[in-house]
Order: sequence, then C-alpha cells, then structure tokens
Amino acid sequence: MIPRFPVYLFDVDGTLVDSAPDICAAVQSVLHSRGRFDVPDSVLRTYIGKHLDETWSDLGFPESEWTPMLTDYREIYAKRAHKLTRRYEGVLEGLAGLTGARKSTATTKGTPTTRIVLETFGVLEHFDHVQGTDGFPAKPKPDVILKSLQVFGVKPGDALLVGDAESDMAAGRAAGLKICAVRYGYGRVEDLAKWDPDYWIDDLRELSGIK
Repeated sequence: MIPRFPVYLFDVDGTLVDSAPDICAAVQSVLHSRGRFDVPDSVLRTYIGKHLDETWSDLGFPESEWTPMLTDYREIYAKRAHKLTRRYEGVLEGLAGLTGARKSTATTKGTPTTRIVLETFGVLEHFDHVQGTDGFPAKPKPDVILKSLQVFGVKPGDALLVGDAESDMAAGRAAGLKICAVRYGYGRVEDLAKWDPDYWIDDLRELSGIK
C-alpha cells in the first residue's frame, strides 16, 4: 500500500503519455537532415527523459551543432502536434483519484510545451502547477523538482516523484524525495532498480488505491 503524499511530481514522457513515436520521429528528421540514417528508434528511446544535448554528444556531433539541432527538433516536434502520442491507460483516473493532493510536473520538456501536452491529453485540469526545464540543468539534476517544491512551499519529505527513467530516480533522490518507479515506461526495470525506488507501480491508479 502506497501512502498518500501532500504533493506529487510527475515525469511526463513515459509516465503520463507514450510520446516516443513523435519524439523519435522528430529526432530522426533532425538526424536525416544531417546525413545520419544509422540510429534506430530503439536507441533513441533510451534517451527520452534526458536533455537532447546528451543525445547529440553521444552520436558524435560537435557542440557547435547542438543548439541548432535542438532548435530544429523543437520546431519539428511542435509541428507533429502529438499525432502519434497517446495517454497511458489509467492516468486520468489515477490523477483524479489523488484528491486533496497538489500535483506538478518534473519533465525535461519546457513548460509551455508541457502545458500543451497536458491539455491535449485532457489532464491539465488535474495539475495545480506545471513545471518544465526552463533555462536550468535538466534531470538527473534536481532543479526541475526543486522549482515545484519552492512554488508549493513544501519540504522534500512532503512529495513523491513518479517517473519511468533513471534520470527521474536520480533527480528525485538528489532532491531528497521518495521515488516511485513505473514499470510501463521507457526505462528498463533493472536500471530503475539500481536506485532502490521506495515504490513500484504498473498503473497510475495504484497511487490512489483504486487499482
């Protein structure tokens, strides 16, 4: 049984929505425009939740190209309008079931894009605050988490971080939160287990005890 927390912070990609098809397609468009056709989606999925600069770096692109590539990605991703993205089963009910708790996001996406995603998939109304990564270090650094804690005026012990990736677990631990790993996202269970999550779920409804 997972106890109730005053505050819940949620990763977005791989936790609330299955956005990999749109993310990977947008990244592939950027890579193809630069003559790279050798990176399968299976590889790109392992980078979801990390800053794209890490992707570009690992693929051998010089730092001088990272910012233009990120700009291209954001334009392409926005134009796709999330047409291949879907909300995970149980997310809407799971969020609605956390009555009395405040909720925010902890995502590598920027805040404006995050708001659009939440609104597109009908869950924005369940969030008291939306926090993306805006001009500060991305996960696994804890900055995006600390921003929401500051907005809510709560201590780390009052919040639970829910995510599907190692970067989520690392950021949550660094911020001093309890962490909950989801098994249905993009992270490998064996990698998540290295962080010894306080809780595991297969469905967001488990947070509120309705499944």
